[in-house]
Amino acid sequence: MNDLDDFLSLIRDELGIEVGSEDSERSLDEIPGWDSVHLLWLLSIVEQRTGRSVSLPDVLEASTLGSIYSAVAG
Repeated sequence: MNDLDDFLSLIRDELGIEVGSEDSERSLDEIPGWDSVHLLWLLSIVEQRTGRSVSLPDVLEASTLGSIYSAVAG
């Protein structure tokens, strides 16, 4: 996961949610099909792929996919 586009591809491929760069700053409640379970799955996938722990409090404060990416990219 090298950049935001890779992160969005991960969401599309692993979670089956169709998102693009135009969705990165939309509120999470505006992303069709998104829910809190997807967030937990996403964190698990990111940790598996990167081998790094992700700060759950930082991610829970995120309100967009872009801010989630910032939290997990460190």
